[in-house]
Amino acid sequence: MAYVEPATVWAPKASVRSVEILYNSIPGGPGGWSVASIDWEGTEAIGIRWNGGEGSGIGNPQSRGNATWFILPEDLREVILSKVEDLAMSGPGGLIEGYAAMAKDADGEREAEEWSEGLIGDASAQG
Repeated sequence: MAYVEPATVWAPKASVRSVEILYNSIPGGPGGWSVASIDWEGTEAIGIRWNGGEGSGIGNPQSRGNATWFILPEDLREVILSKVEDLAMSGPGGLIEGYAAMAKDADGEREAEEWSEGLIGDASAQG
């Protein structure tokens, strides 16, 4: 199936008023799934979908050839949001993985330190 960028999934148009992606299992790539906060008919809801992979198709769920969201029951809201928060921190591509990659980047660390030191000089010149 073809990858569909989850932020572009706004069907059915009569029901979806906004989409905020909370988590992508594979950011920006095929084969993953996403969780989103969705304004669904004026009520905040949590939606989930598989974004599709290689080949034809548009992921799942879908309706009449349009990519859609599966709206989770309210009873699952807190447990799903809690797991999404955990994954955003420690899952693949999460914050902890990002910090580890940054810590290994000596050149980037040096540039960041030089930049932040420059800010200190700017602030003291205004005093």
